[in-house]
Amino acid sequence: MMLVVERLLAGAMVVPFALGLTSGDAERRHVVLEFADPQIVESSGLVASGGLFVTVNDSGDEGRTFVVERDGKTVGGASWGEATDVEAVAPWGRDRVLVGDIGDNRRARDSVRLLRVPLEREQREVAPEVFEVTYPGGPVDAEALLVHPVTRRVLVASKELLGGTLYAAPRELSTSRPNRLRPLGPVLGFVTDGAFFPDGRHLVLRDYGRAVVYAYPSLEPVAEIDLPRQEQGEGIAVDESGTVYVSSEGQRSEVLRIALPRALRDVVTPPPPSPTPSPSASTTGEPAPATEGREGRELPEEASDERPFWPWFLTGWLGLGVIVALLYALRRR
Repeated sequence: MMLVVERLLAGAMVVPFALGLTSGDAERRHVVLEFADPQIVESSGLVASGGLFVTVNDSGDEGRTFVVERDGKTVGGASWGEATDVEAVAPWGRDRVLVGDIGDNRRARDSVRLLRVPLEREQREVAPEVFEVTYPGGPVDAEALLVHPVTRRVLVASKELLGGTLYAAPRELSTSRPNRLRPLGPVLGFVTDGAFFPDGRHLVLRDYGRAVVYAYPSLEPVAEIDLPRQEQGEGIAVDESGTVYVSSEGQRSEVLRIALPRALRDVVTPPPPSPTPSPSASTTGEPAPATEGREGRELPEEASDERPFWPWFLTGWLGLGVIVALLYALRRR
């Protein structure tokens, strides 16, 4: 009987992954490159910057980045030795990236680390700037790291079955003391990566089969995009022009370009500069200056408790299926 229960529970946990893996559209696979480096085996996290791509390997690898050209060849990267569970990478201007050693499947890490390293066409060992990060309610598993393109505000999205939470770091990161995150609001579950659009007013988060675009900082959903099928989609990036790319784990895996619907492109693409000399944010396409607390509000002061309905609906049906299967198994005995 216990074996039946264990198998049913194992099957229930696999369902969300299967849903994501089978929701792609093969006709929308615009292949940009295939990673040629045999050392890139578990690409988890992606940056597109200045015609280059940056990725990192998932847990089990040492601390290092891979800088890849559009022909798929690795042309640079930074290495710094020991790592616990690197899961993400985000752009920090044109010449640096922020790496997220933020994975915590067992929720056993009292703190996680962010590391700032150079982005360049050279492979070398570095001594990165290290920022210790903590969560307000204890350990959290996360795979998505975002950096605002104007204010450099750092965001982390948790990876949870019943919907994740988007957290914000302090406006200025400290290397001398822990940086305590604070929750901003709910986002989709099983988030594997995320990125800001160049306008700074929109961000995108992905799971294994779809991506959701949110307004920032309100976190109001703007659009949902079905992603092409991948082996295990764990990377998403937006370049300076607003083009979206996704990547996957696996040796010689591909980076795909995602064609956004025109209506969505019009929303997330910054308007062209106005010919008038007005410096207002509405004509430059840049968000208002970063302020918070008494100086203004870049971010909401309190996190919203409203979560999307679908995870509860899916979990309810999974639970009902387990109960029905158990009753059937008991009847047969």
